[in-house]
Amino acid sequence: MQQCHDPFTLITADAPMSPASHGGRAKCLQRLVRLNLPVPTTVALSFQAVHRIASGEALDVEALMAPFEAGQLLCVRPSSEDPDWGGPGAVLNIGMNAARHAALSGEIGTAAADGLYLRFIQAYATQVARLDPDIFDEIDLSGPNALSAALEAYALEADAPFPEDPKVQLTGVLRSMARAWEGTTARLLRMAKGAPADAGLGLVVQAMVLGLGQGESGAGVLQLVDENSGTPLIRGRYLSQSQGRDALQAGRNALFLTRDPRGPSLEDKLPEAFADLVSHAQLMRRRLREEMEMEFTVHNGKVHVLDGVRLQRSARAAVRIAVDLARDGIIPREEALMRIDPRALNEMLHRQVDPAAKRDVIGEGVAASPGAAVGKIVFSAAEAQAAGARGEACILVRRETSPEDIRGMNAAAGVLTERGGVTSHAAVIARGLGLPCVVGANALRFQTRAQKLITRDGREFAAGDVITIDGSNGEVLSGEPKMVEATLDEGFQTLMAWADDCRDIGVRANADTPSDAKTARNFKAQGIGLCRTEHMFFDEDRLTVMREMIFADEAKDRKAALDRLLPMQRADFAELFDIMQGKPVCIRLFDPPLHEFLPSEREGMRQLAEALNLPLSRVERRIDALSEYNPMLGLRGVRLGVTVPEIYDMQVRAIFEATIDASTKGAAVVPEIMIPLVSAKREVELVKTRIDAVAAAVRTERGAEFDYLLGVMVETPRAALRAEDIAPHCDFFSFGTNDLTQMTYGLSRDDAGRFMSVYVQQGVFPEDPFHILDADGVGELLKLGAERGRRAQPGLTLSVCGEHGGSPESIAFCRKVGIDYVSCSPFRVPVARLAAAQLAIRDKIG
Repeated sequence: MQQCHDPFTLITADAPMSPASHGGRAKCLQRLVRLNLPVPTTVALSFQAVHRIASGEALDVEALMAPFEAGQLLCVRPSSEDPDWGGPGAVLNIGMNAARHAALSGEIGTAAADGLYLRFIQAYATQVARLDPDIFDEIDLSGPNALSAALEAYALEADAPFPEDPKVQLTGVLRSMARAWEGTTARLLRMAKGAPADAGLGLVVQAMVLGLGQGESGAGVLQLVDENSGTPLIRGRYLSQSQGRDALQAGRNALFLTRDPRGPSLEDKLPEAFADLVSHAQLMRRRLREEMEMEFTVHNGKVHVLDGVRLQRSARAAVRIAVDLARDGIIPREEALMRIDPRALNEMLHRQVDPAAKRDVIGEGVAASPGAAVGKIVFSAAEAQAAGARGEACILVRRETSPEDIRGMNAAAGVLTERGGVTSHAAVIARGLGLPCVVGANALRFQTRAQKLITRDGREFAAGDVITIDGSNGEVLSGEPKMVEATLDEGFQTLMAWADDCRDIGVRANADTPSDAKTARNFKAQGIGLCRTEHMFFDEDRLTVMREMIFADEAKDRKAALDRLLPMQRADFAELFDIMQGKPVCIRLFDPPLHEFLPSEREGMRQLAEALNLPLSRVERRIDALSEYNPMLGLRGVRLGVTVPEIYDMQVRAIFEATIDASTKGAAVVPEIMIPLVSAKREVELVKTRIDAVAAAVRTERGAEFDYLLGVMVETPRAALRAEDIAPHCDFFSFGTNDLTQMTYGLSRDDAGRFMSVYVQQGVFPEDPFHILDADGVGELLKLGAERGRRAQPGLTLSVCGEHGGSPESIAFCRKVGIDYVSCSPFRVPVARLAAAQLAIRDKIG
């Protein structure tokens, strides 16, 4: 048998090792040694050595054990490059045998020695010999004959006596842990946490400090902050006569660390040891530049530091910790910003399911809008509105949503759909509303007529049953688990202010309503980058007027209906301008096809006929005439502006009149008017001529001057390719990457979710292009459009207003091609602000 000759590295202050060769735990222990902390003798095995052990190479155990005293009990712990990747469980008390048991019985007592031996037998049986843990179920482990019974049970099940030789024991433990790491299950688990498939594992072999003895002995853990809030406090537990992390499972038997009215504490019992522990932890924080969880053992009153690991923490705590470390001068502000994953901010911005809560998962879909919501199932927008009026939380369940569902979405606590992807109608609107949403949950059977959801295991959930949707991970849960509320504390505000000092790209919000605009202001958006005006027409009082306009046969009749909408639109825009207080507001003119404002079911048609005093047959004929084979590529956007110009005339008049009104109250308003779905220069020329004419008329009628900016939404490939023709007529381009992605790929964003995961898994696409901007295809069009547009119009402002505007990866691309600002859903603004700051910092440090 070939022998493994990789040296075993005794951890000393100057031993050659790094997280990339020996793992994070080994490197951290070396840092603790450098701080002169009382760390027991420890030997580290490199990734390469562990891999060879897993491959079957023999181990020079004598060389490995040479640094330890004769008869020393040992423990083995995993040391992966990133602690979050996990690893096999630690094994304690290696070296226990009959001789060592007899010696320890005289030193610490028979009961304590029995406990050490029993612990090792159980761990060795399950983790090394791979025996079923239930072989010990019939043994009274606290009884006087427990040890002999356990040894007998092991021998019977393993068909061999328990190994007595410490070298054999250690070899078995090391080989078992090495092979467990390289197994398929372990590999898939760590890959799910972001580890590469070939991630290595190191192992550390450490001298045991027993934690059992005649004097005060035990083990515990200590940290200096609360892991949920980041608030400074000394926290942890200590358990007398224990080992490892027993104190965390000991319940009432464990001691508090600091003096506590609820029970005895280590500070009372061993004040000097407690003071040493706090001093060690504070030194670790200062010198390791991190909040750590310290694992320690007290043996006969003396403190030993066994391990220090980065404290697991919530997003809220991570922000507070990073800010406090920077304020204390331990790390620079830039590093504090770099330590926070931008997407983790979603946990702070939205209510979440408590990580410790039990989850009864009944279905899964696409995590479309973060946060968690609990409510009774309803199957229609009308039922959602009724529940909202009663003050009842509800989850709106639909096959897919349409603009008609917006009022129901506003009333619901969350939205669940059978179809759709991250840029489907439900997903986009939910993110704008800050509403938890799961789409594409096609593993559930949606029986909307019967008003039932049926799970794969046959359970039925009817209207009125309570479910929970988790829009952060795409899960649908039965019942109401424990929740964690959203928190935007002072630490969050400080971190965001630091981010704004560093970033070099603007961040605006997509906002369609006053509520959206207020949220955008609260999150410090630099303006509104996209206001979708069509969402303003779905209120009950406006929808009927809108339908009258659609049914009008003559231009004058259309204008008469639109004149009734004019004051409503003017009030909408005036309120937005007031809320934004002089910050830019970019208003997209009417975009969707007209059929979206008409009912699709016969009962709705009958009600419409009654409201308009028209024969049902005429309503049906009109709806049929407006139907299109592919409405998203049909009569919508600028095409409506050219063929039914009265709509845009009314909208720009409302914008200009609101501009004058708002400017008299405060800072001058310069509205940005955006023409959607442009493909040709002539479209812009025609619409611009009418807009300029309306502007001139309003100036004359009101006797007031105002400025405005005109731009186009670049969302067709042709607009990007012919940007040089279009740009001379524009002040800005806003790239609508949702539709640009659809048209470039020939994909429906509402249907792509059905097969997108398969495409990504099989490497057809590296990522869902509706989630992360496709730099090679869509990005190339964006780059060409930007370059050609600025070639013809050097001062052209460029932005991205699709949902990609809130994606950190997409923001990186936008910075490279010279985009001036991104615009995203209000609740994604903080994510974009932090991501933009991190990109600028990376560029600065190279």
